[in-house]
Amino acid sequence: MYGSRKIVLILIFFTVTILLALFYSDFIWSKPAQIVRTLSYSNSSRTPNFPRPNIGPFRNDNPTACSCQKTDPANKYVSKDELEEMQKRRAEEFRQHQIRTGRENDVLILAPANTPLQYPIKGFRVTPMNKTRIPGLALQTEARPVYKVSLRVQKGRLSVLDVQFGEQVDGQNEKELSISSSSLKQLNELLSRLTYTSTVYHIKTQDLAYFSFENHEVIFPIEIRRLSVPVLFDPGKDVNSQVTVLIKAFLRYKELNVLIQSIRSHYPKIKIIVADDSLEPEKVKGENIEHYIMPPAQGWFAGRNLALSQVTTKYFLWVDDDFVFLENTNIESFVKIMEANPELDVVGGQVESNQFSFRLEYEEGSSDEGGCITRVMQTRAPLPGFDGCFFVDGVVNYFMGRTEAVRKVGFDPFLKRVAHTEFFIDALGDLLVVTCKDLKIGHQKHSSTNKYSSYRHPSKSDSNAKMTHHFFKNHLKCIKY
Repeated sequence: MYGSRKIVLILIFFTVTILLALFYSDFIWSKPAQIVRTLSYSNSSRTPNFPRPNIGPFRNDNPTACSCQKTDPANKYVSKDELEEMQKRRAEEFRQHQIRTGRENDVLILAPANTPLQYPIKGFRVTPMNKTRIPGLALQTEARPVYKVSLRVQKGRLSVLDVQFGEQVDGQNEKELSISSSSLKQLNELLSRLTYTSTVYHIKTQDLAYFSFENHEVIFPIEIRRLSVPVLFDPGKDVNSQVTVLIKAFLRYKELNVLIQSIRSHYPKIKIIVADDSLEPEKVKGENIEHYIMPPAQGWFAGRNLALSQVTTKYFLWVDDDFVFLENTNIESFVKIMEANPELDVVGGQVESNQFSFRLEYEEGSSDEGGCITRVMQTRAPLPGFDGCFFVDGVVNYFMGRTEAVRKVGFDPFLKRVAHTEFFIDALGDLLVVTCKDLKIGHQKHSSTNKYSSYRHPSKSDSNAKMTHHFFKNHLKCIKY
């Protein structure tokens, strides 16, 4: 008898429990707004029963050392008696680079999931030392006798415009400011007039604003930027006013003249710029040709810089002095792709059947050792709307470039003889590059002179000096082609 009663009581208990669960579930799903409001705006004087999240700022430094498999470290090529001093100089230059590029302010900030504060999480930008209203500041909370918010910054001062008698604002024109009011509407009106003025002149930096109410605090970034003046090129009406052909010449005048003749057969009026560091320069004749004579054997990249510095058109087309225009060589096809995709900086073609293109896999590595970079002969992703075009990090030595963008990267004149991938290493993260099939040019068949070959293929000491250069300049631990 006792056992039967116990079973009945257990069944009643479980039945009541299930009914209560169903009722509570129905209540939650039928009234989500009230539940959210209760959770979000409970009495702030009570401490939440969960830990406050750490919302940052967190440094974005990467302390993990990177690795380049099956390759020698870049410092191997540095003389042992110079390595220690070079590493010190490199560390200081890298520190300054981090400051110039804003990496000192590169922090991660997480927006908290439960806060009554409204604020601009990204995109608030000011010009140096100019007073600017902070957009979007507001408080949304339940009724209280008094509302009080505070803000603080590090590189500027805060103020509220047109403060009237009776409006409680403490810390005008200081780094820390607080606003209080018995009216939430008045408090938000004051927040709408809150301004920020940077006190340190810098053209590219960032401040952090700390905005708090009771036990809530948020952080939002303030970008301090000097406005840049646009640099525009008038494209004119045809390809002749849009593109300049650039050539670096060295010793091979026979091939150079064949190339120029082939260009003129297709584009009689297009400007050609020749940078020439031959040992005994010869005259290059022709209409609308600019021939610049350099000191002897200054190198390929020095010549590229010289030629590029004289371009006045929106785009330039780079060709080697032993290339030749074919019947299907078409500059307008490059322009069409570039004009349809204004974000592109470089479009590469193919030299006969060679469409040399690659990806650069780069790890920043630790601040002490430097990064690791590996060249991989693969593409990244297709360019939408253009069959046969793919995003890459580097292309063959036949490409169209956006003049102003490529000028900002430049060609390192230290690299005299064998240099191509190195330009794209310097451009990584700054230039958007694609490679496209069927944008073809020919390559002349010739036998190089012994004198040319001796310059074309540098000695081992030159190669070691080149690797030492990369070790310092690109802050690399190792590099693998």
